[in-house]
Amino acid sequence: MDDATAKLPVAASALIGKLSARTAVIGVLGLGYVGMPLALRFAEVGFRVLGLDIDPAKVTTINEGKSPLHGLADAAVARQGGRLSATGDFARAAECDAILICVPTPLGRHREPDLSYITASMASLAPHLRAGQAISLESTTYPGTTEEEVVPVMEQAGLMVGREVFALYSPEREDPGNARYGIADIPKVVSGHTHACRAVAEALYAPVAKGIVPVSNTRTAETVKLLENIFRAVNIGLVNELKMLCQRMDIDIFEVIEAAKTKPFGYMPFWPGPGLGGHCIPIDPFYLTWKAKEVGFDTRFIELAGHINSAMPHYVVDRLAQALNRHGRAMNGARVLLLGIAYKPDVADARESPALEIFDLLDSQGAQVGYHDPLLATFPRTRRLGEKKLTSLALSVETLAAQDAVMIITPHRSIDFGLVLRHAALIIDTRGVYRTPHPNVFPA
Repeated sequence: MDDATAKLPVAASALIGKLSARTAVIGVLGLGYVGMPLALRFAEVGFRVLGLDIDPAKVTTINEGKSPLHGLADAAVARQGGRLSATGDFARAAECDAILICVPTPLGRHREPDLSYITASMASLAPHLRAGQAISLESTTYPGTTEEEVVPVMEQAGLMVGREVFALYSPEREDPGNARYGIADIPKVVSGHTHACRAVAEALYAPVAKGIVPVSNTRTAETVKLLENIFRAVNIGLVNELKMLCQRMDIDIFEVIEAAKTKPFGYMPFWPGPGLGGHCIPIDPFYLTWKAKEVGFDTRFIELAGHINSAMPHYVVDRLAQALNRHGRAMNGARVLLLGIAYKPDVADARESPALEIFDLLDSQGAQVGYHDPLLATFPRTRRLGEKKLTSLALSVETLAAQDAVMIITPHRSIDFGLVLRHAALIIDTRGVYRTPHPNVFPA
């Protein structure tokens, strides 16, 4: 035990010792695209990991040594042997020395933060908390959440935070579908409610991450994650605005970006599209803009980018209407096929995908809308779709020939875009898939 560890409370030193020896039991609450890779990573480096999830099908799948997620091979789960198991019994949280909370943080009806998953998680854990445990929140949220939602629950359990139990915040940096950067390749930002909590956080994440980036407090770490995603949202908003301008000026925005990115400094490429999707970038900026109102600050720049990005589905639908008009076809009654409804290429996840709003917009204007997505067999529920079942159509010559227009939303690598080009009468290309001008391709 070094001098720094010796000065910590006894419970912190003991927990750090177990983490260093990898004898600690790691709990991961929420086994989705964030929690599942994290659970696997801890198991890979030798920890025993207990996954906690309310979905019994997911629990069963994991315990059978199979993957519950698209893009995560069964072999990755199976090879962990007895180190990884899952349960829906939250009483077993008492077995865990550290519990990592990886649950969604969506927006409410009026774009206000919805912390219901975090509060429900803490309520489920509260009866089973014990001295010597650490709780680490990984969900993206506004500054102050750890102090306001995690610490009080631990204190109400009769435990002293910073001496008996430890409250941590370490924002997830998972990028589903990114084969280059996994947890082991990315530095981990860590923080704690007290100095002892931060020391525990450093010991917890050091074995699994490329490096540790400690920051002074949980509010700072919560803001780090928001900055990372707001940076992307703002730059995507900029390039989406430039796309609309360039199309009006008959300039290829994708050619502009390709040329600009050859500059080795002072520039990095962002790509336009039909809108933002996923569980982070369309949502996280609003967590900060909402919190900013508490201190009387107007986040004009962030909100402007949000306005531009949220308007893109309307823009591409307007472009479709223009293209149909040029072909002598009205939107009402037009047969339109959406290609790719996931929020990003090669990921089977449609959360916040612009395809959902585009579908609703087309449906409201009387179009007959179908879709093809090789990763999503069933179209998710939308405001207009409700409980109606819509399934992915086969991408065939017959399917393409039956359409008045095909709109490219998410360009999965497994989609045969050559087939589309040969047999679609009109293609609305929102992603710059076709870089050579073609009479049947209409940029949007």
